[in-house]
Amino acid sequence: MFKNLLYLAFSLFILASCGGSTNEKTETTIKDSLPAQVNTQKKNILIFGNSLTAGLGVEPEEAFPAIIEDKIDSLGLPYKVTNAGLSGETTAAGKARIDWILKQKVDVFILELGANDGLRGIPVSETENNLQSIVDQVKAKYPEAKLIMTGMQVPPNMGAKYASEFSVIFKKIADKNNMALVPFLLENVGGVPKLNQSDGIHPTAEGHKILAENVWMVLKDVL
Repeated sequence: MFKNLLYLAFSLFILASCGGSTNEKTETTIKDSLPAQVNTQKKNILIFGNSLTAGLGVEPEEAFPAIIEDKIDSLGLPYKVTNAGLSGETTAAGKARIDWILKQKVDVFILELGANDGLRGIPVSETENNLQSIVDQVKAKYPEAKLIMTGMQVPPNMGAKYASEFSVIFKKIADKNNMALVPFLLENVGGVPKLNQSDGIHPTAEGHKILAENVWMVLKDVL
């Protein structure tokens, strides 16, 4: 074995002394034989919303965006989740904020806004226009991004006409912009006392698990 090592060393010395062209060919052959570098950079899922996304009243790791990221990590999918939720956010405020948020690369955009508009009785047409403006800005900046809309409803005390008109704008915008749709983010959580905090609006940690599942049912097909 020692003789073989001496022979290999001598051969390499001879190759190295045979001129630059041979050496360059050898380096090229070695480089070509190496495995391609694996791209480990993860794509970004941006969830843009209000206190429901921000996880008001629960720990950050208990909010539904964090639960979704845990799910993605467990499956080994090449995505990370950015929680861009801001408590109290209306669609008008979101429209003003989205340009700054889009400074980071977005591969999947999940829009969760409108609940605060509904609770304040903001005209449905205004909410619809603001949501469309947000979508337009995302599409202009990242035309290849996949888009998801989360639907929302308002309580009946806002008036039957308003509640009806409000609930349909999310599907309307989703259809218009070829967005996947989560029909109602708070499905199986809204109006269930044990799954909501004392304010009756914001989900508990258990409630957020259901929100995560509601979103995941749509998101998994997009990914």
